[in-house]
Parts: sequence; C-alpha cells; structure tokens
Amino acid sequence: MKKIDIIIVDDHLLFSQALNGLVSNYEEFNVIKVLNHGKELVDYFSTEKIFPHIVLMDIKMPQMNGIEATQWLKDHYPTIKVLALSMECDEVTILQMLRAGAKGYLLKDIHPKILHHALLEVHNNGFYYTENVTNTLLNSVGISQAKSRINLKDRELEFLKLACSERTYKEIAEVMCLSPKTIENYREALFNKLNAKTRIGLVLYAIKEKIVLL
Repeated sequence: MKKIDIIIVDDHLLFSQALNGLVSNYEEFNVIKVLNHGKELVDYFSTEKIFPHIVLMDIKMPQMNGIEATQWLKDHYPTIKVLALSMECDEVTILQMLRAGAKGYLLKDIHPKILHHALLEVHNNGFYYTENVTNTLLNSVGISQAKSRINLKDRELEFLKLACSERTYKEIAEVMCLSPKTIENYREALFNKLNAKTRIGLVLYAIKEKIVLL
C-alpha cells in the first residue's frame, strides 16, 4: 500500500517528536520531515523533491507562522492540504487559518483516533470540518451544527459571505449600507437558522455548503 506522506511543522520539539511517532504508527501514513516553522517549510520546498500530501501545521511559530505558511502553500502548491493542529481556539485565529487555506482545524488535546480519522478525511475527501469537525473544536467555539442546507434570503447570504471575510461587523454594516443594529439582527437571525453560536459556526457552514470558496 502506497503511504500518504506527511510533513509536521511545529516549533515545540517535544510535541513534534511525539506527533512524529504517533503519525508514523498509523499504517497509512509516512512522516517525511519534521520542521520547526514556516520558513523551514519554504526552504524545504526549494531544495527537496519529495513533497507531502498533507502538512500538519501549528500556528504560533517564530520567523513564519502557520497562517503565513498555509497561505504560501495555497499560493504555490494548492494541491497540498493543510490540517491545522494548534492550541489556539479563538475565533479570529480559526477564521484566519481557514481563509489561508487550511482544510481542517484540530486542537492539540484531541484523541489520537480523531487525528487519524481527520488525516484520512482530509486526504480522501479534501476537508475535515463542519459535520466532520471534532467535538473538541465544536465545544471550544460553541458551534451547534446545522444538519442541512437552509434557505436564506439574498441579504442574509450577502451578510454571510461578508462574515467569512476579516471585516468587523461595523465594516460589514458600512459595506451593506445598513446600521450596526440591523447587522446585529442579521447575525442573530443566522445564528438561529443555522444553530450556530459564533461567527466561526457561520463560516464553517458557508464553507461546507460552498457559499464561499476560501
């Protein structure tokens, strides 16, 4: 069986070595390199000829962080999939990582079986979030998943697409020529329709339903 090649990018040596051992024990996967930060990843692609199928990417790293490195991969090697693996669970960081091109987002305290499943899902299906996202991430950002596509009004769709950008709600109000209070009403209406509790819940729904392409 041909192995699925993995590169691990994480500046915490103890964790990255433990992760290397864990992933190497999965029969489907082969870790070809462990790197310390995004700059080392860029250097690797400029000198090596064996490219990975998946990059397991930390976010907070020196020299070149995970968001920057993921964006670089998206720009230069878009077929290589990035699975974020981080301790960061705040809304802004997750949104930035997804917009940079990450195909999934996991927290570092997940069970090894979830990591194994996520790697397979990313390789086979191209993503691991929304209906397949881990319970850890769902709980950490307070998402309750929408089970099926919901009919949204045109202005709700417009707001949803803008919510997937890095604009603030005030800036979204300016773009839509609406008051902040009206934008707040749109947000609450979508939270109710999609069973979401945070902006990330809206973004994950929009990605899954291909309302936006990040």
